[in-house]
Amino acid sequence: MAYWLLKSEPHVYSYADLERDRQTIWDGVNNNLALKHIRTMQIGDLALIYHTDDERRAMGIAEVITMPYADPQLDDPKRAVVDVKAVKPLPQPVTLAQIKQDQAFEGFDLIRISRLSVVPVSEFYWQRILHLAMS
Repeated sequence: MAYWLLKSEPHVYSYADLERDRQTIWDGVNNNLALKHIRTMQIGDLALIYHTDDERRAMGIAEVITMPYADPQLDDPKRAVVDVKAVKPLPQPVTLAQIKQDQAFEGFDLIRISRLSVVPVSEFYWQRILHLAMS
């Protein structure tokens, strides 16, 4: 199993929207590296849903429930999507400021490549974020 961080603008689609809908197609990804990450996702992978804009915080956990497939709204096989379902909200959101203040996250792509919308998360970073969410 792999871990991911999926960025979303909360006014467009928030973690609360995912909980309401129970599952959704994770689409709208344009960046080549982010698309490469989507194409490597597997059923059962877990993802942090991260709100961008003014919020900048991880809100909840989702699970990848399909293998990657071509976006049905576009005529471009390179534009991959996956379906995700809501698992649970984090007990407390984890902010970007908290992550940046923690030296354990040195080298984390969320900080290093800040515009990337699909970010791989190591098991160490995943566990650290979950720990911060419990604090």
